[in-house]
Amino acid sequence: MGIFNVSDENEQPDMASLPRIGETRPVQPKNVSVIGPTMVFKGELSADEDLIIEGQIEGTIAHHQKHLTVGKQGRVKADIHASSVIVLGQLVGDIHSNGIVSLAKGADVTGNIYCARIVMEDGAKFKGKIDMGEEAAKVSAVPKESVKVGPLGTKKPTSEVGQAVKASVS
Repeated sequence: MGIFNVSDENEQPDMASLPRIGETRPVQPKNVSVIGPTMVFKGELSADEDLIIEGQIEGTIAHHQKHLTVGKQGRVKADIHASSVIVLGQLVGDIHSNGIVSLAKGADVTGNIYCARIVMEDGAKFKGKIDMGEEAAKVSAVPKESVKVGPLGTKKPTSEVGQAVKASVS
């Protein structure tokens, strides 16, 4: 193995090691979809591969077992359900993750975060609540049908979900 840690193409990635801010990973086009900076999407977005968003999305994003990155040019107004989430751009809506949520320097997030772990770089903007307790796991497991997303990413729960808040950042 050389400097670049090139691995066998048939080798399965270790899903236990979730991506973090600042990590560089080789991009394998067959496993990643990219929504480019000139693309605009409205509605329910779901895929069975990792996703990088550099364009504009409004609606819901369901990537329950996949990784999602909102790039520096990304503008998202949606509730997100993903295995792990990295935000470098702008996000209005709630994040539900059973893994790690990373907010990079320059990220601007308005909404609640329900996750197992969180990393926030100096310079990231965040307005909302963070729940990392047992209730967070229950909330991130809530089916997407039980949450309606209105204009500008405002959420309207159709059923009562956990109210415990372990940390609050404004």
